[in-house]
Amino acid sequence: MTFRRTLVSFVVPLALALSLSGASAPREKIPFNEGWRFTKGDPAGYGGELRYDIRPNLDGTFDDSRDADTAAEEAVRVDSAGRSVLKPWILPSANAFIGDPAARHVRPAGHPGSDAPYVQNDFDDGDWQAVTLPHDWAIAGPFFEGEDGVRGGMGRLPSPGIGWYRKSFAVPAADRGKSVFLQVDGAMAYATVWLNGKLVGGWPFGYATWRLDLTPYLEFGENNQLAIRLDNPPESSRWYPGGGIYRNVWLIKTAPVRIAQWGTFVHTPEVSTTEATVRMDVTIENADATAASVQVETSLHVLDADGIPSADPVARIQFVDTIVPVGSQSLVRGETRVAYPRLWGPPPYQKPHLYLAVTEVRRDGALVDRYETTFGIRHLRFDSEWGVIVNGYKIRIQGVNQHHDLGALGAAFNLRAAERQLELLREMGVNSIRMAHNPPAPELLALCDRMGFLVYDESFDVWERKKTPLDFHLIFPEWGEADMRALVRRDRNHPSVIMWSTGNEVGEQYTEEAGAEIAARLRAIVLEEDPTRPTSASMNWAKPWMPFPRSHDLISLNYQGEGIRQDPMFEGTDRIRTPPMYPGFRDAFPDKVIVSSETASAASSRGVYLFPVTEKHSDIIRDGRGGDSKIAHVSSYELHAVDFGSSADHVFAQLDKHPFVAGEYVWTGWDYLGEPTPYYSARSSYNGIIDLAGFKKDRFFLYQARWRPDFPMAHVLPHWTWPERVGETTPVHVFTSGDEAELFLNGRSLGRKKKGDYQYRLRWDEVVYEPGTLEVIAYRYGREWARATQRTAGDAAALEATPDRAVIAGDGLDLSFVTVRVTDAVGVTAPRASHEVRFTIEGPGEIVATDNGDPTDFEPFPSPKRKAFSGLCLAIVRAKPGHFGEIRITASADGLQAATTTVTAVAAP
Repeated sequence: MTFRRTLVSFVVPLALALSLSGASAPREKIPFNEGWRFTKGDPAGYGGELRYDIRPNLDGTFDDSRDADTAAEEAVRVDSAGRSVLKPWILPSANAFIGDPAARHVRPAGHPGSDAPYVQNDFDDGDWQAVTLPHDWAIAGPFFEGEDGVRGGMGRLPSPGIGWYRKSFAVPAADRGKSVFLQVDGAMAYATVWLNGKLVGGWPFGYATWRLDLTPYLEFGENNQLAIRLDNPPESSRWYPGGGIYRNVWLIKTAPVRIAQWGTFVHTPEVSTTEATVRMDVTIENADATAASVQVETSLHVLDADGIPSADPVARIQFVDTIVPVGSQSLVRGETRVAYPRLWGPPPYQKPHLYLAVTEVRRDGALVDRYETTFGIRHLRFDSEWGVIVNGYKIRIQGVNQHHDLGALGAAFNLRAAERQLELLREMGVNSIRMAHNPPAPELLALCDRMGFLVYDESFDVWERKKTPLDFHLIFPEWGEADMRALVRRDRNHPSVIMWSTGNEVGEQYTEEAGAEIAARLRAIVLEEDPTRPTSASMNWAKPWMPFPRSHDLISLNYQGEGIRQDPMFEGTDRIRTPPMYPGFRDAFPDKVIVSSETASAASSRGVYLFPVTEKHSDIIRDGRGGDSKIAHVSSYELHAVDFGSSADHVFAQLDKHPFVAGEYVWTGWDYLGEPTPYYSARSSYNGIIDLAGFKKDRFFLYQARWRPDFPMAHVLPHWTWPERVGETTPVHVFTSGDEAELFLNGRSLGRKKKGDYQYRLRWDEVVYEPGTLEVIAYRYGREWARATQRTAGDAAALEATPDRAVIAGDGLDLSFVTVRVTDAVGVTAPRASHEVRFTIEGPGEIVATDNGDPTDFEPFPSPKRKAFSGLCLAIVRAKPGHFGEIRITASADGLQAATTTVTAVAAP
């Protein structure tokens, strides 16, 4: 069944590994998402005593709609000496990720906050909201409109604020003597954790995965009360950050002698089709009262397409026996050779084969730990002429940037929603993802491993200089090293990860040697954790002659490769204005690979076409120039971009003129919540190639034509339902992987055109509108290649509902995305329909959210009603946990024939 591979690949290896040895589990990783209680706000009379640190005061002058490439500003520092803050008790949580032992933090005595009601074991939280993690407290809304409250930059949703989570749990008395850890994969932000009224620790960075040792505060065999406080500041992000514990949470049990957190590192320095060298580092830690003599062995197993490991290992790694002192760590290294390895590489010409390393640790011969590491055997090389080379094959980067939200589901991670995003990107021809601008969910990287996407893994959007008043710059000086090490240590075994980014458009580009020194320091940290991949930071301002680029292994450019603000209207302004810089960087750094980490930043509103149509191949957005501020929409002729960006056509031409560039990451693959340039009255971005609901914009087909040149396709735009334009010029454009095309209107040829040099679309700009049928026939090498049509729609008459998957798991997690289309009487999409569609459901399911891809729609996402936008809307459906059977989803609208579809929930294997 279609869901099987998605689910099984992430849950089977642990059970299979245990069965390989026939032993019980010496290490347990237990899902800890159920049974939480949640409330907003601090208890009455508390608040200041529970703060992490003193923050600068907000003065109300910050403009969230300013250009995204506005220079970051110098930080405002507030002295918290003598003030009541929790920072001294939280900082020691980072000690495992601070390289210099002398720089590690000493925890003060005591447990501040222990008298707060919400951390008490006997506090009655019965009237708090019952939630299952991952949880985004803000996504249900309501949206803020106007200038009051959260504005467009952060998505107009109530993500800022204080939130508390409580959970009661028991640890069996039989576990006494074990170590018990809480692992949180993402909590937004400034998390502080109490257990049984005692302050355990915390972690400020909202995108980090972090772990705390609960053991000293546990009551084994008794009920334990966990309390987590989050403090998500206002004006702390340039996009929607979400709110809450929005990724998975785990309870991990180990012996005192064990493999350290993320304590394995597998890499493959020598790879061929006949043999590969697999090297492995294993870090063992000892939390026991006596020194430990340990023996370590690893077996390597092939994973099949469903994530199931082979019963017999293909190789073993024996490590030298070692002594681990009390309260210390020891590193052991070993290697082996794998004959005729199954290589990991990106489709379509390679396959993403995976292996599982099962590492066993014995203490004086007794098994004390078993740890699993999924990895891939692949050879990665970077060449200034050829770019990225995987297993000997040049891979042109056809990438997109992706923010962490999942549209109508918000920041709360869902495996199926993330997989759907990747599936649509793969259909377009994407082979690489840049994680903008923060550590991703671990499961997203696992998906990229399995599906064969290359990943540019990124850490920070700011360092010490600020972009918003209360962003990460407040904690970078004390947490930058720990967060950088944690990211690399967590993600370095993923074969999908090919590059590290230490920052995005950071303000330190402007601070000459001082900024370059921070960049060099971060690079050194990365290399200590992983010397096998290159490191960079994306530059939108630093030039080849400045010190900042010298600090990186790669040249990672945002927009300036193609040129920034080259329109004459920007002459004499104080904005960044840069001619195309590929040649300059090439001349200055002939031995470094150049990659465009952000390109285009084009904008459009799906299905909205504005006139007149520019004659330029790339233009800015203004009223009457591709934009309309009254309706807050941008034309879908796909010729317009933000001021510092350019159209896809312009980017393609610059890349083709500079073939040494390794490729591009488009801003962005999907629309995302917040940062709605150019109309900050809206809720979500316009830059995606796919809209927020997952519907393809016209730009999708322009990229598909380029990135899948052997796929026969043609796409014609705009739609052809324009009763008010009869007799008026209505330009027609064609995107095709063919090299020429002929356009017909009602059977009458309007001419055959051939692509010229650096031309990526075919334009018939003098077409006079008449209702009927547009048809394009595309050709390649003189032979017919593909066809596409647009037909004039009649009056809207019916709804049509289509689920993306008709069978889902009945686990409360798996999803079906149901597209509803407004059609005329003969099934032609009504491309301008905006009827309100109402969703009802029967059977063991529920509607999680609805959407339509309209950045200006402020209907709350959980609403069962949604206006169609350009003829489409979406319902997201899941089964109730543990319930199975047929789920009937009905869509209805006034004056239209209703539509019903079914989704069947079955037991997950």
